[in-house]
Parts: sequence; C-alpha cells; structure tokens
Amino acid sequence: MKPLGRSSMRADKRSGLPADQVVLVLQGGGALGAYQAGVYQGLHEAGVEPTWVVGTSIGAINAALICGNAPGDRLKKLQEFWSRVGYQRRFDSAWSWGGDSWPNLNTVLHGIPGFFERNPKAGWGLQAVLGADHAAFYSTEPLKATLEELVDFDYINGRHTRLTVGAVNVRSGDMKYFDCRHMPIGLEHIMASGALPPAFPAVRVDGEPFWDGGVYSNTPIEVVLDDHPRRDALIFAVNVWQPHGSEPATIWQVLGRHKDIQYASRAKSHVARQQQIHRLRHIINELCALIPQADREDPKVREMMAYGCKTTMQLVNLLAPRLDDEDHTKDIDFAHSSIRTRWQAGLADARRAVAAKPWQSSADPLDGVIVHDIDEC
Repeated sequence: MKPLGRSSMRADKRSGLPADQVVLVLQGGGALGAYQAGVYQGLHEAGVEPTWVVGTSIGAINAALICGNAPGDRLKKLQEFWSRVGYQRRFDSAWSWGGDSWPNLNTVLHGIPGFFERNPKAGWGLQAVLGADHAAFYSTEPLKATLEELVDFDYINGRHTRLTVGAVNVRSGDMKYFDCRHMPIGLEHIMASGALPPAFPAVRVDGEPFWDGGVYSNTPIEVVLDDHPRRDALIFAVNVWQPHGSEPATIWQVLGRHKDIQYASRAKSHVARQQQIHRLRHIINELCALIPQADREDPKVREMMAYGCKTTMQLVNLLAPRLDDEDHTKDIDFAHSSIRTRWQAGLADARRAVAAKPWQSSADPLDGVIVHDIDEC
C-alpha cells in the first residue's frame, strides 16, 4: 500500500494550537484502526505531532508504532504494518448464511499474516486445560514478530513522546494503564493491550495475566482527563465504533449493532462527567479569587483552594464513517481495499479538523472541557 499524498502545511503557522500538550486517543477496533492511521497522517502532514498517545488494542498497536519511531519514520512504519496485515479480497470465497454473505470468512479460518494465526491447541476442545497463556482460538506470535521489527522500544523509553496503553487484569478485573512516564514499556505491554479474548490469549506482565483493555473500557479518554498534574491540552479522540445507529431488523444486524454499542464504550458519559468536574474546578478557582489574601494562608483554606483549576482541555472528536457494505465482521475486514478506504477517511477528517480549528471558537470561561465534533464543523 503506497503512502497517501502529503501537504506542506506547518503547525506553527496554520494550526493555531491552544496548548503545548497535544494528545491522541485511540480506541480498540481491529481492522477499523486503519482510520486512526489516516488521522495520524493528517495531523503529521500539518506538523501537528502528538506529545502523548493513549491507546487500547489496535489503538495501542498504532500508538506504539507512532511513539516507537522518530517523527520522520512514523508514517512509513504505519504504512508497513497496515500493508503487512492486509489481504486481497476474493469475493468468490464469501460464505453465505440466510441471504447474508461473510467475505471475512478467510480471516476466521486462517488468521492474518503478520498478526495472528490459528492456535492448534484450540482443536483440543473448549474444555481442554490450556492455561490463560494459550486458551484462545488464535496465537498472536506473528504480531509479536511484527512489532519487534517495526517498534523501537528504546525510543519509547527515551520518552520522546509519552505512551500509555490500557489492559485489564484477568484475575482482578481491574483496568491498568501502562505509562512510559512511570515505567519502562516493553513488547508485552502492547501485546497485553491487544489480547482480546476468546480470540487471543492473555499476555503476562510481571507474572499477571492481562487481556485487551477493551474488555473493560475501549475508549481510554478517562486516563487523559484524570491525569495529574492537569495541563492545558488539545485532545484528538479517534473513535471507530458508531455510538448511534438504526434499529436492527435481522439477527445479522443485531450482531453488528450490539458490537457497536459494546465497544463505543461509554465515552460520552466519561466526557460528560469530566465536563461537570472541570467546570466545578473552574468555579472553585473563581471563588478563591474572592478570598482575602490573609485568609488564604489558613491550611484548611489552602486545601480547599487546591481543588480549583485553570486548565482547559479542548476535545476534538473524530468518528470513522460506516462503509456501505460493512457488517458485524468489520473489525476483521483486513482487505486492502477496506484498509485504504478507512485510512483515506481518517486522513480527510484530520485535514478537516486542522482546517476548521474548532478549538479557536469562543467558549464559556468556566468550561474546563470543551467538546468539538468534527461532523458538526
């Protein structure tokens, strides 16, 4: 797959960024992650390089490819990864059931080169005792080899760009965010974030088994909005699952709508809660300004004043479009044609976001989290 066209746009002259912290938040979604790669290209060509990338599942893989390479190499590595995992669709191999075709049956039967392959141990039966490290329909050893080649973990741990990936502890059920600001990040952390059961086996980190963070929260926006110390930020949240949809009329459509709702993953409610919290922080800050200087030295007053905040977070939502022929297997649709279509859609949306600069619009000074939906720009 050849790189798409680039522009000479420079961030310092045209992007009008409101903060020195630019955050890229990437959902999980398998093949839908090609849209995220397109969004990155659109930002990259505008000279807008993220200072922090947060990802889950395929979002963690894209995040590692970005943070694990110098800016000049990132697009090339993303292109290489998505070229490797893509395949040429053979429409004559589509499987039909009840009038609906499943052109991604080949992925189900054989896996994806450079990503995952059939696990022969799965043939022993669903009740076979394989251990969490092998109890899955596929093996992700091919992905391990791919990431070892395309991602420079020494570069990640040099903290050139902050990387955070989410995974859930299999035993405790607790969400864990692995962050290079606090710990060295290795291949196992990226693999754990993408270990979606029952397709993929758990991955151990420090002896503990972890699954894909999407099992718990597929949209890791909360880790950005809860970050401390708080800083002004421009956040590009790249969503690949449709939170809204039409009423399904068939079982086939139910499967697709269910998956969209499941993996859109409460992003809207997370953001709404943070908008309330940050507005209250701004109100506290305004009220603190009315306190006489002499009273501010009181320890109790200082403690209460600490809840105030002046930071503003501009959240730009980008949403991957539906393809005309997609169904509930869209997240395993690694056909080159679909990858390219989604990539181009992400590129177009990112270009539109940079051109619109919604973060420059006026807003209530008491708002700490300001949301911009690119579809409405």
